[in-house]
Amino acid sequence: MLIETPYSPERAVACARRWALSRNPQYYDFEDIGGDCTNFASQCVYAGAGAMNFTPVTGWFYRTANDRTASWTGVEFLYDFLVKNAGPGPYAVEVPRSDALPGDIVQLGTSDGHFYHSPVIVETRPRILVCAHTIDALDRPLDTYVYARARFLHIAGVRRYQ
Repeated sequence: MLIETPYSPERAVACARRWALSRNPQYYDFEDIGGDCTNFASQCVYAGAGAMNFTPVTGWFYRTANDRTASWTGVEFLYDFLVKNAGPGPYAVEVPRSDALPGDIVQLGTSDGHFYHSPVIVETRPRILVCAHTIDALDRPLDTYVYARARFLHIAGVRRYQ
């Protein structure tokens, strides 16, 4: 039986700030094989959620670099998992920029809808600040990035087995 549990944005933000400029040794660094931004975002969301979804292929988990889902490290796959997840683990809703909160994810994209970066929001007032990997960032203002589109994923909660 699945039960709803709260997401801890404070833990997600603490993880983001702790590891923004270095690498958590518990996880592989994908920097040189496509980028590490979504791996970093997933680590932060996991810090706030405390639960993974071990469904093969369509779930969201990391055991090793070779035993993980595409949603752990791929921008589009993470989006699909978070907004469609009805099983265990975190789930999200896409919200307007004004409703984004610390601990949420913003994904940056091109004008044709290709999303390529997943920073973690760590502050929203007076401006949005993010932490990220690939081009490492600690408390970087979102408005200093060059992008055509952004989608904001509010982590609405976590489900886990009782």
